Amino acid sequence: MLYAVLCYNSEDAVAAWSREEEDKVMSDLAAVERKYAAAGKLGPVARLMPTTAATTLRKSSGESFIVDGPFAETKEQFLGFFLVDMETLDEAIAFARELAVANPGVGAYEIRPLRVFKPGGSLEAL
Repeated sequence: MLYAVLCYNSEDAVAAWSREEEDKVMSDLAAVERKYAAAGKLGPVARLMPTTAATTLRKSSGESFIVDGPFAETKEQFLGFFLVDMETLDEAIAFARELAVANPGVGAYEIRPLRVFKPGGSLEAL
């Protein structure tokens, strides 16, 4: 089963890291990534640009409009994601726990099973 592990944290806290802190976090995360990549369980990984670079299309009463900024009002912003191929939800949770250990401070890791659209529009769980 494919799981998306969505990473949330305070952009202000992440932006306040020193270069050394940033390098340490990235090194610790890379160690987790290497472990799961070697096992064939890690798919694409992405770190998003800050919410100041975001553009959102909002829809209300059938009308849509574009606004600058993130998709939600929240203290923790969506920072990026991992796509992992795990046998069970427990295995995906264990992966998220390792990410949490590698990442200092507070934050959240949302774990969601994915359904993937095949060419032609049919939907299947992988």
